Amino acid sequence: MEKKDQDPESKSAKNISRRGFIRGAGLSTAGSVLLSSNVLAFDYREHPAKGKEFGPGAMTIKMKVNGITKSISVEPRTTLAAALRDHLGLTGTKVVCDRGACSACTVYLDGKPVNSCIMSALDVGDKEVTTIEGIAKNGELHPVQEAFIEHDASQCGYCTPGMVMSCVHLVENNPNPNLEDVKDATRGNLCRCGTYPHVFKATLEAAKKMI
Repeated sequence: MEKKDQDPESKSAKNISRRGFIRGAGLSTAGSVLLSSNVLAFDYREHPAKGKEFGPGAMTIKMKVNGITKSISVEPRTTLAAALRDHLGLTGTKVVCDRGACSACTVYLDGKPVNSCIMSALDVGDKEVTTIEGIAKNGELHPVQEAFIEHDASQCGYCTPGMVMSCVHLVENNPNPNLEDVKDATRGNLCRCGTYPHVFKATLEAAKKMI
């Protein structure tokens, strides 16, 4: 039985290469975003960005840290952690991962824990910052700090300030935490030394002393 000649359109479709298909699809997509007036549908000039611009040079801002308002000159790219360490000399706040993954840089912003290494110093505004240096009062360590010493809850020390900040926030907002509460409060704090059991014991002991 004689085979019929294949449809020319079907034959050409089979001969299209992968590169040719992608190129054709791209051209079709590009053409679809053109309006009849030959203006791109997503032309950024139709909707210019709004808001106040900063930089590129340094600018002076005021920041309330540990109860004291200070003026510092920072570039717009400066993180809160860098402002604290490099401009205010508060080196208790540690920068370890520098991407908000380990929580060693934890500070309080209006009483709430934040990762200062991924927060812009300009975004602090009128909020109050509390660092590890502001936890002790009148020359006396916070009960959590004392318990960390008693239970040997710090080893290399890189994670300790952030760990203390997380634990202090817990005991000051939950007067009777259990083990699961402590684990939940420190779930974002990474410790390469693996001193978690000591941290848990120290925090639970501190909570009992604060009742």
